[in-house]
Amino acid sequence: MRQFALSLALILTSGWASAFEAEDVARFGPPDSDRELRIISTADIAFFKPMISSFLASESGTAIEYTVVSSSELQKAIVDEDEAFDVVISSAMDLQTKLANDGWAQSFTSEATGGLPDWAVWNDMLFAFTQEPAAIVVSKSGFGDIPLPESRNDLINLLRQHPEVFRGRVGTYDVRQSGLGYLFATQDTRASEIYWRLTEVMGGLDAQLYCCSSDMIDAVKSGDLLIAYNVLGSYAINREDRDEFAIILPSDFTTVMLRTALIPSNAPSSELAALFMDHLMTLSHGTDAQPLTHPALDLSQNEASLNRIRIGPGLLVFLDQLKKRAFLSEWESAILQK
Repeated sequence: MRQFALSLALILTSGWASAFEAEDVARFGPPDSDRELRIISTADIAFFKPMISSFLASESGTAIEYTVVSSSELQKAIVDEDEAFDVVISSAMDLQTKLANDGWAQSFTSEATGGLPDWAVWNDMLFAFTQEPAAIVVSKSGFGDIPLPESRNDLINLLRQHPEVFRGRVGTYDVRQSGLGYLFATQDTRASEIYWRLTEVMGGLDAQLYCCSSDMIDAVKSGDLLIAYNVLGSYAINREDRDEFAIILPSDFTTVMLRTALIPSNAPSSELAALFMDHLMTLSHGTDAQPLTHPALDLSQNEASLNRIRIGPGLLVFLDQLKKRAFLSEWESAILQK
């Protein structure tokens, strides 16, 4: 009996250990509601709260459970653990495309989704509701009289001219851990070879590596970093302390991520999920659109320099295991320089 109990404990412990890890969980709406929408998302609660609040205002009696995870943990929850969520939201467009392509999303059409621009929908399964640029975030006070960079070439020259100032104080994504960071990095290499030169220069100055945009911005605020590269501009511009930062959209090209949503194939409340998707698309693309990003990040003025990442099977190229291993090996050589 004791042996059986020990074996059972090991099995249960093993199951707990393999469960996906949530960074944050919040509940909105009536605490005792039996009409609940479960959302799993890579977006911070503060970033997405306005959309949740506006939906609940139109759907009284509904509750929303909002779970924040990393992009890799999102994949684990949906694919490995078959968790029952109603809506899946992520900034990692390639991983979202893979979910839809591999049969983890259900088809959905409505009046709201029928009028979307071509770049905002793929196969009636994956829907984009924001356009968010990758930005260079700089500490205004930390730069002093040093001129701000306007392009990647400017940034390279700046780092080479002032190594004593920037050593250990430049940050970017750890693309081994961050799905969005990996997406941005691979798209940068498609746009220009300058990415590898910049990565080598940052690596030579002991670049600090981070999981997510919010941590990089916090590090710039605290003074641990002076520069954060490929940060989500939407996260920086929506902060109350945004005046402390210079948010630079590189003039050579600005990579633009589309945050996407899908309804998973096993959604327990698919009808409620459809209502939420309608709301999301209407607010994002309708005649009275209310973008989640700040108007100061209006991209229409920079259309010529935009490198807008397109949803579709082209995003799956760098998810091929051989290509991914080769990319990460080259990235580690450039950024770690061991």
